[in-house]
Amino acid sequence: MKFNRQSLALLLIGAAFGAILAVVTMTLANQTRPAAIIIQPPAFTATPAETPTPEPIRVYVSGAVVLPGVYDLAAEAIVQDVIEAAGGFSAEAQVDLINLAQPLVNGMQINVPDDSETVRAQVAPVFSVPDSPAGNPNDGNGALAIVNINTANVGELDTLPGIGPSTAQKIVDYRDENGPFTSIEMILNVSGIGEAKFEQIAPFITIGP
Repeated sequence: MKFNRQSLALLLIGAAFGAILAVVTMTLANQTRPAAIIIQPPAFTATPAETPTPEPIRVYVSGAVVLPGVYDLAAEAIVQDVIEAAGGFSAEAQVDLINLAQPLVNGMQINVPDDSETVRAQVAPVFSVPDSPAGNPNDGNGALAIVNINTANVGELDTLPGIGPSTAQKIVDYRDENGPFTSIEMILNVSGIGEAKFEQIAPFITIGP
């Protein structure tokens, strides 16, 4: 009887241990598995189009300034900027005759009169206009003639203030691809011509009769 009781006790212990092991195994099997980690690539962002950089302008300042000469300036520069580049007014400059807020254009000359001059007149800008194959559009009096942007060639367009050969060629290319301009404002569609440059050339361009 003693041997049988021990055997029975061992059987009971073994059965209990097996039951516990089974419960633990089922509990572990039923645990929720962690969700898979999904890596999302960043959303595609379009690269913004580059804004054309306005071409610099070259202006000659002479007369009563500290350092007369030719200066390269930003396209939106005004007379005050070129005076500062030239070291400022000299002591004898007639400052009141100069409009410091006047916008500059490529090839302009600013002459600052001194107090030895007897004629106190507003100093007008002088444009340096190169010759073109179709003839010089300069009217002979130091002023620019009106250029028809629907018929002008590259050489004629190059005479406009602030318009270099490359921009002149872009105007011709745009006209060939899209037809004649129906308004002078349409020239803003040409690459490299922004609001500031349009304001410089607007008084000197036309689309014709």
